[in-house]
Amino acid sequence: MNQVQAFLEFFPFPIILASSDGRIEYKNQVFSSLFKEEPIQDSLKELFDTWEDHGNQTVYVTLNQCPFLLIYQSITVESHEKWLYVLLDGTQIKRSQKKLRDLDNLNRELDAIIDNSYDAIYITDREGTALRTNSAIERITGIPEHYYIGKKVQYLIERGFLKESITFKVVEQKKTVSQIQKNYSGQETLSTGSPIFDENGEVEKVIINIRDLSELNELNRELKKALDLNDQYRKELEKLQTKTRQDPDMIVESKRMLDIYEMADRIADFDATVLILGETGVGKDVLVRHIYRASSRRETGEFIKINCGAIPHDLLESELFGYEAGAFTGANRTGKPGMFELAHKGVLFLDEVGELPLALQVKLLRVLQEKQIQRIGATKPINVDVRLIAATNRNLKKMVEKGEFREDLYYRLNVIPISIPPLRARKQDILPLVQYFLKKFNEKYHLSKEFDRGLKEFLYHYPWPGNVRELSNMVERLILTVPAKTLTVEDLPFEYQKKEDVPVPIHYTSRMTLKEATEIAEREILALAVQRYDSTYKMAEELGTSQSTIVRKLQKYNL
Repeated sequence: MNQVQAFLEFFPFPIILASSDGRIEYKNQVFSSLFKEEPIQDSLKELFDTWEDHGNQTVYVTLNQCPFLLIYQSITVESHEKWLYVLLDGTQIKRSQKKLRDLDNLNRELDAIIDNSYDAIYITDREGTALRTNSAIERITGIPEHYYIGKKVQYLIERGFLKESITFKVVEQKKTVSQIQKNYSGQETLSTGSPIFDENGEVEKVIINIRDLSELNELNRELKKALDLNDQYRKELEKLQTKTRQDPDMIVESKRMLDIYEMADRIADFDATVLILGETGVGKDVLVRHIYRASSRRETGEFIKINCGAIPHDLLESELFGYEAGAFTGANRTGKPGMFELAHKGVLFLDEVGELPLALQVKLLRVLQEKQIQRIGATKPINVDVRLIAATNRNLKKMVEKGEFREDLYYRLNVIPISIPPLRARKQDILPLVQYFLKKFNEKYHLSKEFDRGLKEFLYHYPWPGNVRELSNMVERLILTVPAKTLTVEDLPFEYQKKEDVPVPIHYTSRMTLKEATEIAEREILALAVQRYDSTYKMAEELGTSQSTIVRKLQKYNL
């Protein structure tokens, strides 16, 4: 026993020798040094503050409020079973265990990053032996992942699997090196090698990242195509916008009309039916012709117009659908094609479609559904490819309610409705139209007439119930009937001069007080603003005052 005790004194850490029943028989000097006074407990479990047996011959205990790991082992002393308990610093052990766990977690994270990288990654030592790689390497280089491990890059180069390696360049230059290479299958790749240094500043390992440039090059080509296409679309849009503004028949300045013509350009190349609504003379015919000129059908077919209200009902069917020879008394001997046939591959404009008789509405609906027409007297249908555009100044919805217009045809026509506002609702267009008509008729009749400011102001404020058509007629009438070169308000026909609802320019007199003149001017400015702007907020912004002031002034002048 004394030999065992002497042996235990050689160990530099606390040791306890106990009997099989846990009674303490000996403690070495290192253990005793943990106490100021020798402990009186003779039982292991009484000696320690806590006792947590974790199995595998290890127990976590606390002694003097300090943690220890107690490792125990059975030994035989003089034919008796004894237990040897060795105390290790628990704090240091737990710290080491945590570092091991952290290191293990870090390794798992690094493995996950390497394995899930879209680029190929492989790691070599300074001699070029592959230590680690990922699954992407086979996709990019064409060489299986397992073939790299344990092999030197020089071996792979000699056998033709690699063209060259940047490993030795990184080791030599001790910095990150990048170069474009071709892989085993001839694909272009970008290889980037980065060094890992040891404690002496020497390159210990090299991490190589390989990126497939063929995919990147393809993306660049696709991007270039997209940019080229975008540039082409931009040029086409600019061309369309320029064409819109250069259309000789398109004289518009108001936002509402610009929006309408921009929409017309957008839908010009689609074959959906368009229904144009608006009062008489607003320019429906001009808009339809613009749609035709902006479409590809201008190159494949004709623009055919028929006024459904100008042709007797008994003749309208033969005009639209044509007839065969001898179909009726007085018919052409060879027959006659109808408007639909003449408009094949082009555009057919049905003006005043609200005047179409109910019987013909049924036939028109069938044409829209089946893309076929049948001449009067014929037994076989004829296929037609026609873009149909209809227009009316009537309220088709109310006509449907009254049974005067077929509901199914209404919805067939109303695929793209466009409502043209009356001229009085878009006063910004009036003076440009005046100037256009003035120039047009001066050139037509070889004249050089002009309108003074007062006449232009009158024309601007006039409500124009006949819209653009009435304005055109008025300009032509004035040019032809008034001998003077410069035309004034006094040259207007009598019925226009008596119009009470037309504001005229203010002529101040000596009898008028400043307050009266100011109120007259204020009222006229507000009346003009009401016509030009859609809201009191916009009026306030343009006139440089508050919205509440505008509202108050409008109430004052009953505007």
